[in-house]
Amino acid sequence: MYQEIRKLLPNLHYLYAFDNKGFPYGQKSASEIIKCIISIVNAISQRFQLSLVVIACNSASIVSLPFLRKHFTFPIVGVVPAIKPATCLTRNGVIGLLATHGTVKSNYIQQLITQFAHECKIEMLSSSKLVELAEAKLHGEIINLADIREIIKPWLCMQVSPDTIVLGCTHFPLLRHELQSILSDKIQLVDSGTAIARRIGSLLKYNKSKKKPFSKENIAFCTRMDNNTMQLVPVLQYYGFHCLKKLIICNY
Repeated sequence: MYQEIRKLLPNLHYLYAFDNKGFPYGQKSASEIIKCIISIVNAISQRFQLSLVVIACNSASIVSLPFLRKHFTFPIVGVVPAIKPATCLTRNGVIGLLATHGTVKSNYIQQLITQFAHECKIEMLSSSKLVELAEAKLHGEIINLADIREIIKPWLCMQVSPDTIVLGCTHFPLLRHELQSILSDKIQLVDSGTAIARRIGSLLKYNKSKKKPFSKENIAFCTRMDNNTMQLVPVLQYYGFHCLKKLIICNY
């Protein structure tokens, strides 16, 4: 998702916080997720003047946005699965939603389906294992395609399988190549990255031609610093983050 945002909005100062101590969010309770997110955003907003915050997690967005918007005055953009765009792309009317357990079971997803996809058949698969595989890839590990194939096996065995699949977790685009290599080339994979980037640009009234590059360096923050976390430094530098620091949060 960050790639899509930075591509459209290259001249902004970016701060990236990832909660590797609280990961994964997909199976946490709503109250746990809300507490984590508010603590993290609060810690960063005390150190930096923020223009906008993106909650780049479907599970966290679905449960925490109303609370965050009451708690903070700057704009907060959430991420939801790209079900609406998928309805415009499907040819056979069968859409797959690949997400975490919390997202699949949420009332919000049912509302999205009712509002935008009531004429389509939605086949949902939940997987926390796929999140772990995406994290493993970030850490430089080789992904066994058999593990991914086993996760999406129910779709592969269907007589009429989805021709459009919504990547309903922000980790899953990291596995786009692996997923596409298992699925038919005719199956479209959809995520919300581009739409989120446009939304941010609109809120910030961003004009790339007039915007001068930000002189400050982009910084990444983690909630737990260990050897495993340090393995991410080359990846973060590749994405334009100058350094990785531990985010100090009281009672976290």
